[in-house]
Amino acid sequence: MNTESKVATGISGRLKNTFRSLRYRNYRLFFTGQSISLIGTWIQQIAMPWLVYSVTDSVFLLGFIGFLGQIPSFLFSPFAGVLSDRRNRYHILIVTQILSMLLAFSMAGLYFSGTIEVWNIALLSFLSGCVNSIDIPARQSLIVEMVDDKRDLGNAIALNSSMVNGARLIGPSIAGFLIALTNEGVCFLVNGISYLFVICSLLIMKLNICKKNRQSKKIIKELKEGFSYTFGSPPIKSIMLLIGLVSLMGMPYVVLLPVFAREIFSGDSHTFGLLMGASGFGALTGALYLASRRRSVRLGRILPFSTTIFGLGLISFSFSHFFLLSIILMIMTGLGVMLQTASANTILQTIVDDDKRGRVMSFFTMSFIGMAPFGSLLAGSLAKIAGAPFTLAFGGLICLSGAFAFARALPELQKEVHPIYARMDADKSAQEEVFLAQKEV
Repeated sequence: MNTESKVATGISGRLKNTFRSLRYRNYRLFFTGQSISLIGTWIQQIAMPWLVYSVTDSVFLLGFIGFLGQIPSFLFSPFAGVLSDRRNRYHILIVTQILSMLLAFSMAGLYFSGTIEVWNIALLSFLSGCVNSIDIPARQSLIVEMVDDKRDLGNAIALNSSMVNGARLIGPSIAGFLIALTNEGVCFLVNGISYLFVICSLLIMKLNICKKNRQSKKIIKELKEGFSYTFGSPPIKSIMLLIGLVSLMGMPYVVLLPVFAREIFSGDSHTFGLLMGASGFGALTGALYLASRRRSVRLGRILPFSTTIFGLGLISFSFSHFFLLSIILMIMTGLGVMLQTASANTILQTIVDDDKRGRVMSFFTMSFIGMAPFGSLLAGSLAKIAGAPFTLAFGGLICLSGAFAFARALPELQKEVHPIYARMDADKSAQEEVFLAQKEV
């Protein structure tokens, strides 16, 4: 075999390994439908803040609308986790996708009727947040049921992240184009239509989900049990705290990007879309890298490293007045945050007990998305006083501090997790022996 053939074979093998979870029919259906739906979601997420800022010129209202859209994840996600552990996650996901579609069509209807106002956007944003607070823990937990070989779980989670950020790359560009040619209402309509694809993909799945026993425990008791399990484990607790810190102090950069697009770079919705698209490209790159990994061990080392990349990206972006440089820094920022969140998600899904998975993932949702509304409100208020650049630089500095603290605690955390991975390797060896024995028979 010549050198070119070896290279081609190596690339082919690498790609096959990266996308190996797509060989499962259910996951492939979910991946396809959700990819289309998420493009619509990102189109709306660009159109909504742009509409608010264009109408009000208020940085505070940008932060406030962001707060309303994300605060339900903080308030309701823990209860949604209990619901996810009690009920059929597949049915929950179908209902939440239908409700999200109806809310998007409502937004489009209000816009085209000429009756849309800021309070309408605020209300619908809050209701969408309520639906998402139920949807996310169920969706994250259901991924486990779509992958037959649990050794591919880390790959499935990474591909799920690549799907989200592929949409994040494509959606903002389409949104900028649609807003420039038509209006924000078309963006809301496109989002509503996009939900039809994921709903159809869910309906034609064939999931073999075990029927769950009706729980006799009270919801509050189960909630306390999930809280004790999550925050009684040093590795899980440390990951949650790091994710929460970054979400609170770093992730509000998304809320402030319209300000940079218009005030710093004298641009329009297309400029905003390019900045968001650059961040999405960096995140997609990070997700594909994680998907190409064969094992989920040693992901703990990526957490402080990726948080450092994210913090440095934010600080550098806050000082940049050159658009091309800012695009590069947005790629760096997106890469950092995706490596962090996808690695954390994979570690958690790998080490948690299945009967508590929904509750743990609800606390993950609470940390990642639920803290963001307070960050949005804080960022909007601080930006009004000190300016958007200072706000981002301050948030990036706090993220760097969190990365340093996690890195110091990492050796002890690795000792805690090591027995779990050792047990997984033992189970893997046992499964392979059974498979070989059956094959010989």
